[in-house]
Amino acid sequence: MSDQPVVTRFAPSPTGYLHIGGARTALFNWLFARHFGGQFRLRIEDTDRARSTDAATAAILRGMEWLGLDHDGDVVSQFERAGRHAEVARQMLDSGHAYKCFSTQDEIAAFREAAKAEGKSTLFQSPWRDVDPANHPDAPYVIRLKAPRDGKTVIRDQVQGDVTFRNDQLDDMICLRSDGTPTYMLAVVVDDHDMGVTHVIRGDDHLNNAARQTLVYQAMGWDIPVWAHIPLIHGPDGKKLSKRHGALGVEEYQAMGYPAAAMRNYLARLGWSHGDDEFFTTEQAIEWFDLSGIGKSPSRFDFKKLDNLSGQHIAAMEDGDLMRELAAFLAATDQPPLSDEQNDVISRAMYCLKERAKNFPQLLEKAAFALISRPIEPDEKAAKFLDNVSRGILKQLTPKLQDVSWTRDALEEVATKVAEANDAKFGKIAGPLRAALAGRTATPSVFDMMLVLGREETIARLTDATG
Repeated sequence: MSDQPVVTRFAPSPTGYLHIGGARTALFNWLFARHFGGQFRLRIEDTDRARSTDAATAAILRGMEWLGLDHDGDVVSQFERAGRHAEVARQMLDSGHAYKCFSTQDEIAAFREAAKAEGKSTLFQSPWRDVDPANHPDAPYVIRLKAPRDGKTVIRDQVQGDVTFRNDQLDDMICLRSDGTPTYMLAVVVDDHDMGVTHVIRGDDHLNNAARQTLVYQAMGWDIPVWAHIPLIHGPDGKKLSKRHGALGVEEYQAMGYPAAAMRNYLARLGWSHGDDEFFTTEQAIEWFDLSGIGKSPSRFDFKKLDNLSGQHIAAMEDGDLMRELAAFLAATDQPPLSDEQNDVISRAMYCLKERAKNFPQLLEKAAFALISRPIEPDEKAAKFLDNVSRGILKQLTPKLQDVSWTRDALEEVATKVAEANDAKFGKIAGPLRAALAGRTATPSVFDMMLVLGREETIARLTDATG
């Protein structure tokens, strides 16, 4: 690697949400830049005016922000740089690396039909390529790159290895349309050069573009960036990830309640590896990330693996960070925020909530006992545990909780003694206790609930249930 500071970029088209493949591309670029202490730039490729929307740009920025992928410098709009792109096309024209082509759409179509009928290549070869400008008509024209007709163009790719293209298979691509607007293929190269991009890390569906874009770099005498074309993400069935596989937009994963750190971890593992490490922090990913860790074959999206990693991240997160992400999850899903009282009680409960929750809805489900208020209406399943016998046992337990030391050991001891006095094991009263304290059967341990709720609330709930 040269001494030049690393500059990477993410360049989405604002025609929809930030999809999973794009998010992973952004993450790889961000990790690479952060690893080398370089810059990660963001460019919105909004030259397709018919399909580009402000709403899509906003969705991309929101997705990036949620994932924690901060970019350096201002967001660049490709459309706003059209004048600069046209200037470069005219520079190539002046230097003889491009030419004016006056062929009409009908003439190009006729050329292709004739070539097809003769079994020849349908790659358009303009009759204007070598015409003296003195013989040019006063008519609309496009500016085409004068691509070499023989030899080879080699892409030295950090993921795919050396990929060779025969130059006679590369067309004289249009750089400037007849209305004076630049094409995407030209704009990308000019923007990457002007932004100082040293490494182009993107999906391997752009590999063919790299060959044509290399010709622009060569025509302008510019340094060619390091290429790294990463395999696309497939669904569990091995086919290219699409809507039929489920959620595609990054914001959908936020709405499903996955923490951003888990999503970063999972996306990093989709196509990149560091030994056998599955669970790692973002700091570790930055420290370890390099292009040699990217695999050549497509990765498969697997919700079970994502769930597993998400659970590990929730269990490992600091309580304060979890509370902040929980608040962001509620806001993102248009749910009311937690009150100060609810925040306090969930903070107290977090130690027993985060152990086996794979996402925020599961965490909130486990926290339901702390969020509901009296009187508690048990659900159908829980209500079955509150028969006359069970209520009688709870009635015996309630007064004994008045003076007991409010510790786990003391609570377990008194509950076990009450159960034994009724010729039962503690398990016999666990169900009724859950029903009385939470109104449901799937909860944290009854003693954790008692400790979180405190003596007064616990006794009040048991009193309500035994009426």
